[in-house]
Amino acid sequence: MRVDILRVENLTKRYGDFTAVAGIGFTVQKGEVFGFLGPNGAGKTTTINMLTGLARVTEGSAYLAGIDCVKETKRAQKLMGIVPDESNLYPEMTGYENLDFCGALYGLEGKERRDRAHELLQVVGLQEVAHKPFAAYSRGMKRRLTIAAGIIHKPEILFLDEPTTGIDVESARQIRKMLLNLNKGGTTIFLTTHYLEEAERLCGRIAFIVAGKIVKIDTTRGLLEKAQRGQTVQFSLSKGSERAGEVLQAAFPEYDWLVVDGQTLRVHSGKAIDLLPIMEVFRDNSLALYEARVIRPTLEEIFVQITGGEQRKMRAGGGAK
Repeated sequence: MRVDILRVENLTKRYGDFTAVAGIGFTVQKGEVFGFLGPNGAGKTTTINMLTGLARVTEGSAYLAGIDCVKETKRAQKLMGIVPDESNLYPEMTGYENLDFCGALYGLEGKERRDRAHELLQVVGLQEVAHKPFAAYSRGMKRRLTIAAGIIHKPEILFLDEPTTGIDVESARQIRKMLLNLNKGGTTIFLTTHYLEEAERLCGRIAFIVAGKIVKIDTTRGLLEKAQRGQTVQFSLSKGSERAGEVLQAAFPEYDWLVVDGQTLRVHSGKAIDLLPIMEVFRDNSLALYEARVIRPTLEEIFVQITGGEQRKMRAGGGAK
């Protein structure tokens, strides 16, 4: 039986006349990885800050395991692990000292705290640099230690804001593996990201937020199955995909067109695509096409369909890190 650990209703954040988050509502189920996706500036970090007590709520409510996150913030925070988009650990302390200090802040005592710190250093693969200053760590190592600090008290739910942004490929892969292992151990994870492929790998359910409003919530499997009812074709050109996109959008407005980069163009339709007339437009407009292939639908195509163009702000390729 599924149990909701987090329930959000009409959550709103305004800064003067600007509404950053506009009355959103959703639930997170105990034991799941819940993805919160959107372009930069969509309201992801503002939402996570309100839920974790780092930003004041203008309107609405949020309940974590039945605790009012707005009125009983301190009590709710005891059940949370929080990993912000930028590290909040101390550069002059070693990795071990940072974890030991965080454990003390959460009320862990003596041997329990020391054992937990050593355990987590092993979990995140940093035991060999445990006694080096945090300032000397690479960016990927810093992210791993920050996650360890966020789970030192074994929280009910872990909030992660863009956990793999700006780090190297191997560190990002290690972090994803670590998050999956944490989830298998029973930790509920609330993950904000603008990396579509990362969300596809990690999340069981996904909410899309655009301009402060949630535009879609569904399971990852459900989203992909719905997309598979149509067809997506990718065209590779020597150059000029933006011009090709404009020409083909005008010729075939019934299809959804996406310029991926200067040499790549995609088209999506809810039914099979007739390629012959499209190839004729390429030829008649002297557009240098050297490959056309049907591709498996991804969250990128789904995002395009749902938001109608905001996909240009998303960094789909980043999830490959």
